[in-house]
Amino acid sequence: MTDKPKQQYQKEAPQSVFTKALSIGFSAGIIWSALGLLTYLFHFSEVSAASFLIRSYFQSDWTGTWLAEVISIIGVGVLSFVTAIVYYFTLKRQSGIWPGFAYGLILWALVFIILTPLFPAIPSFTELSSDTWVTTGCLFILYGVFIGYSISYEFQEFNQPAKSYSNESGV
Repeated sequence: MTDKPKQQYQKEAPQSVFTKALSIGFSAGIIWSALGLLTYLFHFSEVSAASFLIRSYFQSDWTGTWLAEVISIIGVGVLSFVTAIVYYFTLKRQSGIWPGFAYGLILWALVFIILTPLFPAIPSFTELSSDTWVTTGCLFILYGVFIGYSISYEFQEFNQPAKSYSNESGV
């Protein structure tokens, strides 16, 4: 039996960098908001994703359940498409972790200082504890670095010239 599947030697069609950026954004939103939930559960932070997305707009018993947290984590993943698109169109050519670091800090300041009127369930910046500032700041920095480094890496890899291996052996 020497029959091998025909698909074994076929390559997958490569994804565009933009498509990869979208999947990176969604993954980042899921990963870092889930870690944000852990920091909330262990009382390192006074806020979770559900505080922003669910409890700010719905006042009922179900908003304090796991369902609200899961829906919020998925919601942050979907909203992260936007942050990944913004990074893709503005900073994809930048390399290293510093652009992502700065991007994460800017997002943190945007959410916790500028956009707080949109989230009534979140106390104002001055009412939050320093533990919340540091914890959420670190999460946003890691989120920004994840998105920034990943998108920049994919962009650099996609735009490198193809290497020729035919003449490297000196033959």
